[in-house]
This record gives sequence, structure tokens and C-alpha cells, in this order.
Amino acid sequence: MTRTRTFALTVAGMLAATLASAHHAPASLGTVRIAEPMMAGGAPLKPGVYEIRDTGEHRTALPGQSPESMVWVEFIADGKVVARDGAEILSAADQPAGTTGGASTSRPRVERLKDNEFVRISTYRDGSRYLIYLRPMQR
Repeated sequence: MTRTRTFALTVAGMLAATLASAHHAPASLGTVRIAEPMMAGGAPLKPGVYEIRDTGEHRTALPGQSPESMVWVEFIADGKVVARDGAEILSAADQPAGTTGGASTSRPRVERLKDNEFVRISTYRDGSRYLIYLRPMQR
């Protein structure tokens, strides 16, 4: 019986690890207007309108984060992927009380942070908040 239990726990552990790293379906997160040159994943983003798409691929989470908390997103212009960067996903349970959490969908919102050192793009999809951080290009 001990062998059976050990085998069952091993199989359960392998299934959990597989599910945690599983991909989800790609999805559009909306369109955003970038007003000034930015860097996204090492690639320049010129001012313009971009579709943001969740690729469905999870990236390596930071220590202490769940494996599903980070995804790759693409910036698309004229039907072509021009940049790829990471996004943090916050579920409704992870969002602080009193924030704008809980929305099921929204238009992406662009905000300047920390003395204009960063730009944050935030949007909602299926009850989760996506946060993408970009740096303005050096002038």
C-alpha cells in the first residue's frame, strides 16, 4: 500500500507541475496609444497605436510568485509583432481593496510612474488585471 500511495503522490505532483506551466489560449488585451518612444523587451516602440496580445505563454515567475503570474505579451502594429515583453497578472483575489479591481474587461490604461521613469499599461481580461511596465527611450 505504501508503494501505491507513493506512486499516486508522484503522479499527482507531475500533473500539478504540468498544469502550472501549461499555456493558455492567446487573447487580445485591447489597443493602446503610445505617445512617446518606449522600450519593450529591448525593442523600440515608436509613438503610435498598438494591439496588445497575451501570447498564452507563461514566463518564469519571480521568487514567491505563482507560475501563472507572468505571461508574454506582444505589441502588434499593422498586423506585425514589433515587440514582446512580460506582463504581470493579478487575479481579483490578489488585487488590493479599494483599487479598480474586479472589472471583467477594460480599455488599456497608460500611466506615467516614478518621476516619468516608467510607463505602466494596465488592462483587465476575464477578471484578471494585466500590468505591463515600459521604459521611455533615452533622448
